[in-house]
Amino acid sequence: MGQSRIAAQLFTLREFMKTPADIAASLKKVRQIGYEAVQVSGIGPIDKKELRKILDGEGLVCAATHIGFPEMRDQMQKTIDEHKILGCTQIAPGSMPGDYQKDAAGYIRFAKEASDVAAQLKEKGGLTWSYHNHSFELIKMDGSKTGLDLLFEHSDPKLFNFEIDTYWITHGGSSPASWIRKVKNRIPLVHFKDMVVRRGEKGVEQIMAEVGEGNLDWPEILKACKEAGVEWYFVEQDSCQRNPFESLAMSLKNIKSWGLV
Repeated sequence: MGQSRIAAQLFTLREFMKTPADIAASLKKVRQIGYEAVQVSGIGPIDKKELRKILDGEGLVCAATHIGFPEMRDQMQKTIDEHKILGCTQIAPGSMPGDYQKDAAGYIRFAKEASDVAAQLKEKGGLTWSYHNHSFELIKMDGSKTGLDLLFEHSDPKLFNFEIDTYWITHGGSSPASWIRKVKNRIPLVHFKDMVVRRGEKGVEQIMAEVGEGNLDWPEILKACKEAGVEWYFVEQDSCQRNPFESLAMSLKNIKSWGLV
C-alpha cells in the first residue's frame, strides 16, 4: 500500500458537471480548492480523451471511478480502454443492482459474480475492483448476517475489495471503524462522509455534513484507515446545505488539520 491521498468525489458536484464546459470549469475550481485528485462519478457525457486532457491541464489525477456493475460486466473491453485513457487503475460500482438485493442468495450470487468480473478486469486491464456500500447492505438477510457480511464472506478476498462509505455504514446502524478494520487489506478506497443530527420539519433527522462538521468519530476512523492500509480517501457529500464547492473546501480544510496531507 502506498501513501494515503485525498481526492474529491465528483458525484458531489454532479449538478455542476453536466456538459464538457461545465466539467472543465468545475475541475478548475476543484483544483483551486486544493484537491490534486478526483474520483469520476455522476458527471455528464464527455469523451474520455477530452476528460483526460482537462484533468492533465489542471494537474488532477483520476484516482478511481464509479460505473454501473452491468456496464463493467457487459462492456468490459470498453471499460478497460477508458480507464487506460484516464490513467486510472481503481474501479468501483456505485451500488449493487436491485435484483441481487432481494435475499441472502442474491448477495451470495453477487459476491461470486462480482469476484469473477473483478478477476477479468484485473487480468485484462490491471484494474483493482472495490464495492461501494450504502446502508441497505446492513439489513440482516438471514436473521443474523447482514448483506455486507455475506459479501465479505462469499467473495474472493484477493479480488473483491471494499470502498467503505462512512456515512452509510453509520446510517445502517454500524461502526465505520469496525468495518474498515474488518476488511483490512481489502480496502484501497474509502468514502469520507459525515453525518449531523438536526431538528427538521418532520422531527429529528440525519443529514450529510462536511467531513469533521458532524457526529462521526473521526479519530477512530482515521486510526482504522491507517491500520487497514487505505490508499485513497474520497471526500463526498451527496447533499449539501451550502454550495457544494464550499462543502468540499470545508471538508478538505478539516482533513488537512488532522495531518493527513
